[in-house]
Amino acid sequence: MTGRVAAVNLGIVTEAAWAGDASGRSGIDKRPVDGPVMVGLGGLAGDFIGERAHHGGPEQAVYAYAEEDAAWWAAEIGRGIRPGGFGENLTTWAVDVTGAVIGEQWSVGSAVLQVTKPRTPCTTFAGFWGMPDLIKRFTARATPGAYLRVLVEGEIGAGDPVEVVDRPAHGVTIGEVFRALHLEPQLLPRLLDVEDLPDAIREKARRRVRA
Repeated sequence: MTGRVAAVNLGIVTEAAWAGDASGRSGIDKRPVDGPVMVGLGGLAGDFIGERAHHGGPEQAVYAYAEEDAAWWAAEIGRGIRPGGFGENLTTWAVDVTGAVIGEQWSVGSAVLQVTKPRTPCTTFAGFWGMPDLIKRFTARATPGAYLRVLVEGEIGAGDPVEVVDRPAHGVTIGEVFRALHLEPQLLPRLLDVEDLPDAIREKARRRVRA
């Protein structure tokens, strides 16, 4: 079954003590928008990114999180979570984001996106939610969402189908990479030959395997 985009979300400028960059501003608060949005190699038009040392760039141009995983969190913490509540650009429905294979390509609207790596939770995320233990809980749940590279620029809007058009044979998934880095170090050797993983992650895996 082909999934779809449930919402396209753009970051607004948020000033807070917990914000990640030196100016105290963050773009983690993303809000749903109407109509199609242009996505280029650097991300979605109009999306504010605060701490560019750790966010944005070609390997993190777009962040996707599954509506189904958001529903689990809403039940877990006893409050509603609107689209964009995880800082995601694309809220998806019926897309296995955690099971997405590193390097697989998604046709979304008139764009083509490529899965690059999982999201790592940070103190800005915990501050945004007002949950000091969120990093620990988010890590234990291990449904981190997926960062995406833009291969073909285009427009994406709510309701657009999400279709996997190419999937590498290695089979290493977003969930597996996240667990290898944070929960199950015995999985680290699986990451070494995944060419579509960012170099920094592969090098980190090599160092840990050697150690």
